[in-house]
Amino acid sequence: MLRDITLGQYYQSDSVIHKLDPRVKLFAVMMFVITLFTGNHYIHLAVAALLLLVLIFISGIPFSYIVRGLRFIAVLLIMSALCIVFFTRGRDLWSYGILHITYEGIQKAIFISIRLVLLILGSSLLTLTTTPGNLTDGMDKSLGFLEKIKIPVHDIAMMMSIALRFIPILMEETDKIMKAQTSRGADFESGGMIRRARALLPLLVPLFIAAFRRANDLATAMDARCYMGGTGRTKMRPLHYERRDYIAYLLIVLYVILMIGIRILMAIIG
Repeated sequence: MLRDITLGQYYQSDSVIHKLDPRVKLFAVMMFVITLFTGNHYIHLAVAALLLLVLIFISGIPFSYIVRGLRFIAVLLIMSALCIVFFTRGRDLWSYGILHITYEGIQKAIFISIRLVLLILGSSLLTLTTTPGNLTDGMDKSLGFLEKIKIPVHDIAMMMSIALRFIPILMEETDKIMKAQTSRGADFESGGMIRRARALLPLLVPLFIAAFRRANDLATAMDARCYMGGTGRTKMRPLHYERRDYIAYLLIVLYVILMIGIRILMAIIG
């Protein structure tokens, strides 16, 4: 299960998507999320899904590698879909007490589930094609104007970067703890979902201890190197736009215009 987590991991490749400026990719994800949640028709989802498939193909990342990250949150997706199905009012197809299965509920659950899947895949594509360091630089550069109103953009970007870096580290630590406890007779594979969840509880204490130890080591290392935040710091590789970045911005704007046009057209037809 731990190998199914793709969020926060970087997939090494030499594709055009990998080479894009992180500010372009952050802007693209922001526009993708906005159009995804403002779109109210399946055509919007179809266009977003088609765009995502094209980007995955261009990135050179195996589709199966990205999709397997959905297995880790499949339970949350199913639970959210069931809540929508059972508690959405409309034309009853089945009812028992406070539980109602309606036609509108099923339709809404399918629509929102597809939307969430596309959201997760789009976010995963960002982290898979951008290193945590580049993400930090991109956020710092893009949102630097917020420093004028006393928002610590660099600190927030650094915290997000460290959090992303810690995901694979904690996965590796969890894997080591599981192997150590398995060698002592622990069983994490047999039984149903509830039994497996209970078997994972003994992992929490050593995992938290390992996480705090690594966080303390990182804080000590940063303090030893006199890290004082983003003020006055220079970059080893300053960000600068290239021709492909301007082309990417143009394509993003065209995508947004297309989604707005579809919304207007569906409103006229509807």
